[in-house]
Amino acid sequence: MHQVAQPDHRSSEHHGLVIIEGIMGSGKSTTMRLVAKALEDAGRPALAVHERADPHPVRATDELQHWFEPWRESTAEQLATRALSRWRSFAQTVRVGPAVPVLDGQLFHGDLTNLFLMEASLDEIAAYCDSLVQLIEPLRPLVVYLRQENVERAVRTVCAERGEAWVKYQVDWKLKGPYAVRRNLVGLEGLIALYQGYRLMTDALFNRLPLDKMAIENSGRDWARYNRQVLERLGLDGVPSAS
Repeated sequence: MHQVAQPDHRSSEHHGLVIIEGIMGSGKSTTMRLVAKALEDAGRPALAVHERADPHPVRATDELQHWFEPWRESTAEQLATRALSRWRSFAQTVRVGPAVPVLDGQLFHGDLTNLFLMEASLDEIAAYCDSLVQLIEPLRPLVVYLRQENVERAVRTVCAERGEAWVKYQVDWKLKGPYAVRRNLVGLEGLIALYQGYRLMTDALFNRLPLDKMAIENSGRDWARYNRQVLERLGLDGVPSAS
């Protein structure tokens, strides 16, 4: 089984940013809302940022006409430059503000995912991630990585839960990108193959993050236990968590 290296536990009292990561349907949005509410309940101002927030503080594709298909009007290098510029402004704003942002993805799930769909090289993606980390490291972020060991089962589960229309939406979007087209990925099986490749990449990126981080294998769907683990890491173990 995959093992994720964990750094020394740092003082959670000083986290100035929380990022919840994982593939689609892994529980990012729900966990983001839980953490933001727990921070508020503990008297620590929080800003919950959903992946679909509009305007979004760091999503670089918002600047594009074809934001849904960034490969139509941008190179991977151009998109990475735009994204890092937005992250730089965001980090500067967070440093002087009172609230702790809690992000639904955006370290991996967001513009980095688009770089993957655009078939940027692993070296290019790693360099982008390293630059992003340098920008946010002064905020002392916590990265929570919600992970299911079996990617195929996880993707099939969320697709069954969300229905055929949602699956078609995902397939019509993500399998039009250069990564999928070059590999002839089609339909649900193609979407599964895409996410298996994506998982290999994000596992590698997560393992080398020089940030406070925690990985939670949540295939068992024991949400109460997972919630407690996250809140304890943030020093919020005295705050009731949603089940």
